[in-house]
Amino acid sequence: MSLVTKLAPAFTAEAVLNKNFSNISLEDYKGKWVVLFFYPLDFTFVCPTEITALSDANDEFVKRDAQIIGVSTDSKFSHLAWVNTPRTEGGLGDIAYPLVADFTKKISEEYGVLLAPGMALRATFIIDPEGKVQFELVHDLGIGRNVTEILRNLDALQFVRKHGEVCPAGWTPGKDTMTPDPVKMKEYYKKNPSGNQK
Repeated sequence: MSLVTKLAPAFTAEAVLNKNFSNISLEDYKGKWVVLFFYPLDFTFVCPTEITALSDANDEFVKRDAQIIGVSTDSKFSHLAWVNTPRTEGGLGDIAYPLVADFTKKISEEYGVLLAPGMALRATFIIDPEGKVQFELVHDLGIGRNVTEILRNLDALQFVRKHGEVCPAGWTPGKDTMTPDPVKMKEYYKKNPSGNQK
């Protein structure tokens, strides 16, 4: 079942942050947007490309008052070893956000992304400042996520929240939005007869 519109399951867990062990809680980030993402396993193939891409884009998330948190079912010791491995050798190097060790698998289970072998699916949740899930995307293991698309969805959620208008397909900041009203929405279609913006 989808978690969208529901309160995000709370958790407190051990994590690796700034190459040190730390305890973090989802509650610590109440009042901010949170991009919570799950990945299958440390020391694998697609995962480091996603984790480092998100870290390299961290300043863009900070500009949007959003905190990234990564989660896998590995131990904190595995996370630390991976962070201490250079990127040129398939490691992560310095990462700008915490990697949570969901060694008990409880967090993955509560978010509905735990696979039978004991690893998580690739899943992305965007949680609003009140702690409600506003976006979720869950998919199989073979494809990596697009950081630009995660930012686009975050931008759209924040725009809707701030302006009360809705964002059509493919919307990016600066493009037309529409008023969710049977009459007023026609203004959008007058400007965009095909329904899509070029």
